[in-house]
Amino acid sequence: MLTELVIRDLALIERVELSFGEGLNVITGETGAGKSLLVGALELLMGERPRPGLVREGAARAEVEGRFQLAAGASTEATVRWLRNHLPLVIEDWEGLAADDPREVVLGRSVGRDGKTRGFVNQRAVTIKTLRGLALRLFEIHGQNDHQKLLDASEQLILLDDFGGLDEPLREYRAARVEWFALVERALALREEQQSRRDRLDLARFQLAELDAAAVDPGEHERLTPEREVLRNAEGLKGGLSNLVEELFESDEALADRLRRAQRFVELWKEKIPALGTVADELDAACLHLEEAGLGLRSFTEGVEVDPARLEAVEGRLAELERLERKYARGPDGLVELAGELRAEIAELEALEHGLADIGPTLESVRAELLAAGGTLRRLRKAVRGKLVASVRKTLQGLGLERAEFDVRLGQRGDEGDLEHAPDVTGLDRAALEADKLRFGERGMDRIEFLLSANPGQPLQKLRQVASGGETARIMLALRTVLARSKHGPGRERALVFDEIDSGVGGRLGPAVSEHLRKLGRYHQVLCVTHLPAIAASAARHSRVHKQVERGRTLTRVETLSGERRVEEVADMIAGGGDQETARAEARRLIGPG
Repeated sequence: MLTELVIRDLALIERVELSFGEGLNVITGETGAGKSLLVGALELLMGERPRPGLVREGAARAEVEGRFQLAAGASTEATVRWLRNHLPLVIEDWEGLAADDPREVVLGRSVGRDGKTRGFVNQRAVTIKTLRGLALRLFEIHGQNDHQKLLDASEQLILLDDFGGLDEPLREYRAARVEWFALVERALALREEQQSRRDRLDLARFQLAELDAAAVDPGEHERLTPEREVLRNAEGLKGGLSNLVEELFESDEALADRLRRAQRFVELWKEKIPALGTVADELDAACLHLEEAGLGLRSFTEGVEVDPARLEAVEGRLAELERLERKYARGPDGLVELAGELRAEIAELEALEHGLADIGPTLESVRAELLAAGGTLRRLRKAVRGKLVASVRKTLQGLGLERAEFDVRLGQRGDEGDLEHAPDVTGLDRAALEADKLRFGERGMDRIEFLLSANPGQPLQKLRQVASGGETARIMLALRTVLARSKHGPGRERALVFDEIDSGVGGRLGPAVSEHLRKLGRYHQVLCVTHLPAIAASAARHSRVHKQVERGRTLTRVETLSGERRVEEVADMIAGGGDQETARAEARRLIGPG
């Protein structure tokens, strides 16, 4: 229940604090006084986008704060569960309260002059999405043209489902629908891509066979390249290296012998001349390095052979590797990586081919589940339909439509043919998918139409074809009353806000409409912006909106009326002048004792 609404710097409102109570709360005032601003403030708490120029001239930002009270008990369990999942800190704020103590939650929204907004719950910043999620559980708004929504088939289906409490079967149908369309999309994609997939599979298999035939080893290119250089220059290299070995180690004046003699000479003098010690060590090391180099040279030279056959084999192998590297734009070791990539791709493509062949039975199974869920939802709606029709007819009698006939027609979406047939996957195409989207709607496989005959002798016709604005407004009120009485309707704690829902309803029917709003207040808190004196007189709490000029500025003010001030306001609504005694007498009669 909304207990308090605080508005600061919103359009013509400088600061307004409104208190609300249980039952029917009404807001009255002349056209243009600013009644719509109060509804607009609640719309901001609902997460609606603020319109330009909403911040009062001279202010930096507009602020709206709504204080809601949740009674302890089953009627608020769904809201408490939502808070526990999305805003657990709010639950922590209630720690220490007794089990039967009411819980309070405060929704806030600020709008800067630049249009940027911020949302708050219990003074903590939240996203606008979170703010809206909580607001939807605390109140709902029905605007001046809200009854026009009643002419829309999707809204009619929502009302029927709300009346019957069909949330769970609807959820199961929607889950099956999502699974079905996802599976169909996958099957169509697999089939539409089949030829290109097969072409790619053939190419990948050919490329892998070529690489497997080449039997490329990692590092093979790096090993063969120097061997090719040796084989290409074997004769000259062997002769040159043999001469070098002889000059270094085997001739009469071999460099190794001369270096060793020099080392021995310096070695003899280093005891007497310590400065030569380092030189002697370095010469000794040089002799050792030269001897090791000699061993390497001899070994390498002995391994060099002139082998035209081996050279031809190495040249051919390197040519093959270089051809594959150019063809596949890969480096020497990239060919081995490519072979691994091709194997993985072939496995994936083959799995997709098998998947297309195997998806048919899955399609049949999932479609059967979807049809079963849709059929269950249809049967439940047919069972609920009669109860809704009877309840609305009875309620319309009290709204001046005593002789009206109301009915609900349920039909089937899409083609009227055999929907039980599960198509073979090979027969799927985009046209069939679009047809299924028509058959399987977001809210089920059913078409709905509210029918009305307002006068005896007239046939039942679609509501949008025959109902006047006043009739649709009364049907909306009747539905809201019926839903409020239903155990499956919106929670009792949710406030209902009606912004001139009585639009199109004449004064003669005012008492009937006001009585229904008053009765609706037994189940919900009702906030109603109205021009009808009968509704204003039936309220448990009455607020008046008016303009006044202060210090050269036009401001919107709100006052709570009681006693003679309330009589004056209702009289003014009756005859345009609260000072007329006849109007005041009628106002007192409407308001009644107390």
